Amino acid sequence: MNAPLEATETTLHDQVRDEGFAFVHGDDMRQLFAHARPLSDWDAFAASWNALEPDTYLAATGRFRRRRHAVYASRDGHIERLPHQAHFQTLAYNTLQGDIERWFEPVLPEIADGASMHAILEYCRDFFGGLSPDIAHWHIEAHQFRIEATAGAAGEPTPEGSHRDGVDYVLVLLIDRENIARGTTTIHAPDGRPLGEFTLARPFDAALIHDPRVFHGVTPVTPLDPAMASHRDVLVVTFRQAT
Repeated sequence: MNAPLEATETTLHDQVRDEGFAFVHGDDMRQLFAHARPLSDWDAFAASWNALEPDTYLAATGRFRRRRHAVYASRDGHIERLPHQAHFQTLAYNTLQGDIERWFEPVLPEIADGASMHAILEYCRDFFGGLSPDIAHWHIEAHQFRIEATAGAAGEPTPEGSHRDGVDYVLVLLIDRENIARGTTTIHAPDGRPLGEFTLARPFDAALIHDPRVFHGVTPVTPLDPAMASHRDVLVVTFRQAT
Protein backbone atom coordinates (compact mmCIF):
# COMPACT_ATOMS: atom_id res chain seq x y z
CA MET A 1 0.00 0.00 0.00
CA ASN A 2 1.43 3.39 -0.98
CA ALA A 3 2.02 6.14 1.58
CA PRO A 4 -1.17 8.21 0.93
CA LEU A 5 -3.34 5.09 1.16
CA GLU A 6 -1.56 4.00 4.34
CA ALA A 7 -2.25 7.41 5.86
CA THR A 8 -5.93 7.18 4.88
CA GLU A 9 -6.15 3.68 6.33
CA THR A 10 -4.56 4.78 9.60
CA THR A 11 -6.94 7.73 9.89
CA LEU A 12 -9.98 5.52 9.29
CA HIS A 13 -8.77 2.99 11.86
CA ASP A 14 -8.35 5.77 14.40
CA GLN A 15 -11.80 7.21 13.67
CA VAL A 16 -13.65 3.90 13.94
CA ARG A 17 -11.70 2.90 17.06
CA ASP A 18 -12.13 6.26 18.79
CA GLU A 19 -15.53 7.45 17.54
CA GLY A 20 -17.30 4.27 16.43
CA PHE A 21 -17.69 5.31 12.79
CA ALA A 22 -16.00 6.96 9.81
CA PHE A 23 -17.24 8.51 6.57
CA VAL A 24 -15.06 7.69 3.57
CA HIS A 25 -15.03 9.76 0.38
CA GLY A 26 -15.62 7.75 -2.76
CA ASP A 27 -12.24 8.39 -4.38
CA ASP A 28 -10.46 7.08 -1.28
CA MET A 29 -12.77 4.11 -0.86
CA ARG A 30 -12.35 3.04 -4.47
CA GLN A 31 -8.56 3.10 -4.17
CA LEU A 32 -8.64 1.10 -0.96
CA PHE A 33 -10.85 -1.57 -2.52
CA ALA A 34 -8.74 -1.72 -5.67
CA HIS A 35 -5.62 -2.25 -3.58
CA ALA A 36 -7.22 -5.44 -2.24
CA ARG A 37 -8.20 -6.66 -5.72
CA PRO A 38 -8.84 -4.97 -9.10
CA LEU A 39 -12.48 -3.97 -9.60
CA SER A 40 -12.49 -5.58 -13.03
CA ASP A 41 -16.23 -6.28 -13.17
CA TRP A 42 -17.47 -3.06 -11.55
CA ASP A 43 -19.80 -2.05 -14.39
CA ALA A 44 -21.60 -5.41 -14.25
CA PHE A 45 -21.54 -5.30 -10.45
CA ALA A 46 -23.26 -1.88 -10.34
CA ALA A 47 -25.71 -2.86 -13.10
CA SER A 48 -26.85 -5.88 -11.07
CA TRP A 49 -28.89 -3.53 -8.86
CA ASN A 50 -31.29 -3.32 -11.83
CA ALA A 51 -32.10 -7.01 -11.22
CA LEU A 52 -33.02 -6.85 -7.53
CA GLU A 53 -36.28 -8.41 -6.36
CA PRO A 54 -38.98 -6.89 -4.10
CA ASP A 55 -38.55 -7.26 -0.35
CA THR A 56 -41.84 -9.08 0.31
CA TYR A 57 -41.44 -8.87 4.08
CA LEU A 58 -41.29 -5.09 4.01
CA ALA A 59 -44.14 -4.92 1.50
CA ALA A 60 -46.33 -6.58 4.13
CA THR A 61 -45.95 -3.42 6.25
CA GLY A 62 -46.97 -1.15 3.38
CA ARG A 63 -43.40 -0.14 2.48
CA PHE A 64 -41.33 -1.00 -0.59
CA ARG A 65 -37.72 -1.74 -1.45
CA ARG A 66 -35.73 -4.22 -3.55
CA ARG A 67 -32.88 -6.41 -2.35
CA ARG A 68 -30.73 -9.54 -2.68
CA HIS A 69 -28.65 -11.29 -0.03
CA ALA A 70 -25.52 -13.47 0.23
CA VAL A 71 -23.66 -15.07 3.14
CA TYR A 72 -19.94 -15.76 3.46
CA ALA A 73 -17.50 -17.07 6.02
CA SER A 74 -13.94 -15.92 6.61
CA ARG A 75 -11.68 -18.29 8.50
CA ASP A 76 -7.98 -17.55 8.93
CA GLY A 77 -8.12 -15.00 6.13
CA HIS A 78 -9.90 -17.15 3.52
CA ILE A 79 -13.35 -16.02 2.35
CA GLU A 80 -15.87 -18.50 0.97
CA ARG A 81 -19.50 -18.11 -0.01
CA LEU A 82 -21.90 -20.26 1.98
CA PRO A 83 -25.10 -21.94 0.77
CA HIS A 84 -28.03 -19.53 0.57
CA GLN A 85 -29.69 -19.05 3.95
CA ALA A 86 -32.12 -16.84 5.81
CA HIS A 87 -31.31 -13.44 7.29
CA PHE A 88 -32.24 -13.23 10.96
CA GLN A 89 -32.28 -10.39 13.49
CA THR A 90 -33.80 -10.37 16.95
CA LEU A 91 -36.47 -7.89 17.97
CA ALA A 92 -33.84 -6.22 20.14
CA TYR A 93 -32.13 -5.03 16.94
CA ASN A 94 -35.03 -4.85 14.47
CA THR A 95 -38.31 -3.84 16.10
CA LEU A 96 -40.05 -3.85 12.71
CA GLN A 97 -39.10 -7.33 11.47
CA GLY A 98 -37.19 -9.07 14.23
CA ASP A 99 -37.42 -12.69 15.41
CA ILE A 100 -38.35 -14.06 11.97
CA GLU A 101 -36.26 -15.81 9.34
CA ARG A 102 -36.33 -13.70 6.21
CA TRP A 103 -35.47 -15.43 2.95
CA PHE A 104 -34.43 -12.98 0.23
CA GLU A 105 -33.51 -13.76 -3.35
CA PRO A 106 -29.79 -14.59 -3.53
CA VAL A 107 -27.18 -12.29 -5.01
CA LEU A 108 -26.61 -13.47 -8.57
CA PRO A 109 -23.73 -16.01 -8.58
CA GLU A 110 -21.58 -14.08 -11.03
CA ILE A 111 -21.89 -11.01 -8.78
CA ALA A 112 -21.50 -12.84 -5.47
CA ASP A 113 -18.32 -14.56 -6.71
CA GLY A 114 -17.03 -11.69 -8.84
CA ALA A 115 -13.97 -9.50 -8.46
CA SER A 116 -15.72 -6.40 -7.10
CA MET A 117 -17.60 -8.22 -4.37
CA HIS A 118 -14.43 -10.02 -3.29
CA ALA A 119 -12.41 -6.81 -3.35
CA ILE A 120 -14.96 -5.27 -0.97
CA LEU A 121 -15.08 -8.33 1.28
CA GLU A 122 -11.30 -8.70 1.41
CA TYR A 123 -10.85 -5.03 2.25
CA CYS A 124 -13.42 -5.30 5.04
CA ARG A 125 -11.83 -8.49 6.37
CA ASP A 126 -8.46 -6.75 6.62
CA PHE A 127 -9.81 -3.46 7.97
CA PHE A 128 -12.18 -4.92 10.56
CA GLY A 129 -9.67 -7.64 11.37
CA GLY A 130 -7.14 -4.95 12.18
CA LEU A 131 -9.58 -3.49 14.70
CA SER A 132 -10.36 -6.91 16.20
CA PRO A 133 -7.25 -9.03 15.66
CA ASP A 134 -8.46 -11.66 18.13
CA ILE A 135 -11.30 -12.69 15.78
CA ALA A 136 -10.15 -15.35 13.31
CA HIS A 137 -13.54 -16.55 12.07
CA TRP A 138 -16.14 -14.12 10.72
CA HIS A 139 -19.76 -14.55 9.65
CA ILE A 140 -20.33 -12.11 6.76
CA GLU A 141 -23.57 -11.01 5.11
CA ALA A 142 -23.88 -8.86 1.98
CA HIS A 143 -27.13 -7.06 1.20
CA GLN A 144 -27.92 -5.30 -2.07
CA PHE A 145 -30.61 -2.64 -1.50
CA ARG A 146 -32.48 -0.40 -3.93
CA ILE A 147 -34.74 2.25 -2.40
CA GLU A 148 -37.15 3.86 -4.85
CA ALA A 149 -39.02 7.11 -4.30
CA THR A 150 -41.98 8.72 -6.04
CA ALA A 151 -43.75 12.05 -5.76
CA GLY A 152 -46.35 10.48 -3.50
CA ALA A 153 -44.19 8.15 -1.45
CA ALA A 154 -40.78 8.86 0.04
CA GLY A 155 -38.34 5.96 0.08
CA GLU A 156 -37.21 4.66 3.48
CA PRO A 157 -33.63 3.35 3.54
CA THR A 158 -33.99 2.43 7.23
CA PRO A 159 -37.70 1.93 7.95
CA GLU A 160 -36.83 0.58 11.40
CA GLY A 161 -35.37 3.99 12.29
CA SER A 162 -32.04 4.61 14.01
CA HIS A 163 -30.75 1.16 14.89
CA ARG A 164 -27.91 -1.26 15.38
CA ASP A 165 -27.62 -4.42 13.29
CA GLY A 166 -26.52 -6.81 16.03
CA VAL A 167 -23.10 -7.45 14.48
CA ASP A 168 -19.53 -6.28 15.09
CA TYR A 169 -18.91 -4.06 12.05
CA VAL A 170 -20.86 -2.61 9.14
CA LEU A 171 -19.89 -1.17 5.75
CA VAL A 172 -22.50 0.92 3.93
CA LEU A 173 -21.37 1.60 0.36
CA LEU A 174 -23.17 3.82 -2.15
CA ILE A 175 -23.39 2.22 -5.57
CA ASP A 176 -25.63 4.70 -7.38
CA ARG A 177 -27.94 7.61 -6.65
CA GLU A 178 -30.34 8.74 -9.38
CA ASN A 179 -32.72 11.73 -9.08
CA ILE A 180 -32.63 11.51 -5.28
CA ALA A 181 -32.81 14.21 -2.61
CA ARG A 182 -32.01 13.80 1.09
CA GLY A 183 -30.90 10.40 2.36
CA THR A 184 -28.68 11.74 5.15
CA THR A 185 -26.92 9.15 7.29
CA THR A 186 -27.16 9.96 11.00
CA ILE A 187 -25.02 8.48 13.79
CA HIS A 188 -26.16 8.47 17.42
CA ALA A 189 -24.82 7.33 20.75
CA PRO A 190 -26.89 4.67 22.57
CA ASP A 191 -28.39 7.45 24.74
CA GLY A 192 -29.61 9.26 21.60
CA ARG A 193 -26.94 11.97 21.45
CA PRO A 194 -26.16 12.91 17.84
CA LEU A 195 -22.55 12.07 16.95
CA GLY A 196 -22.44 12.98 13.27
CA GLU A 197 -24.22 13.07 9.95
CA PHE A 198 -23.21 12.88 6.30
CA THR A 199 -24.73 12.07 2.92
CA LEU A 200 -23.53 9.27 0.68
CA ALA A 201 -23.76 11.31 -2.52
CA ARG A 202 -21.32 9.77 -5.04
CA PRO A 203 -20.51 6.19 -6.01
CA PHE A 204 -18.09 4.60 -3.53
CA ASP A 205 -18.95 7.06 -0.73
CA ALA A 206 -19.08 4.84 2.35
CA ALA A 207 -19.59 4.53 6.08
CA LEU A 208 -17.58 2.19 8.31
CA ILE A 209 -19.39 1.49 11.58
CA HIS A 210 -18.54 -0.27 14.85
CA ASP A 211 -22.04 -1.56 15.47
CA PRO A 212 -21.96 -2.24 19.23
CA ARG A 213 -20.99 1.36 19.95
CA VAL A 214 -23.27 3.52 17.80
CA PHE A 215 -26.73 3.61 16.23
CA HIS A 216 -27.16 4.57 12.58
CA GLY A 217 -30.06 5.52 10.34
CA VAL A 218 -30.85 7.27 7.04
CA THR A 219 -33.48 9.94 6.46
CA PRO A 220 -36.20 9.20 3.86
CA VAL A 221 -35.38 9.99 0.24
CA THR A 222 -37.51 11.91 -2.24
CA PRO A 223 -37.22 12.48 -6.02
CA LEU A 224 -35.57 15.68 -7.17
CA ASP A 225 -37.83 15.63 -10.25
CA PRO A 226 -41.17 14.01 -9.40
CA ALA A 227 -41.77 13.19 -13.07
CA MET A 228 -38.69 10.96 -13.33
CA ALA A 229 -37.70 7.61 -11.84
CA SER A 230 -35.45 7.75 -8.80
CA HIS A 231 -33.46 5.27 -6.75
CA ARG A 232 -30.74 4.96 -4.12
CA ASP A 233 -28.57 1.83 -4.44
CA VAL A 234 -26.34 0.66 -1.59
CA LEU A 235 -24.40 -2.42 -0.59
CA VAL A 236 -24.45 -3.19 3.13
CA VAL A 237 -21.85 -5.67 4.39
CA THR A 238 -21.90 -6.90 8.00
CA PHE A 239 -19.17 -8.75 9.90
CA ARG A 240 -19.72 -10.55 13.19
CA GLN A 241 -17.67 -13.07 15.10
CA ALA A 242 -18.78 -16.53 14.06
CA THR A 243 -20.00 -18.89 16.75
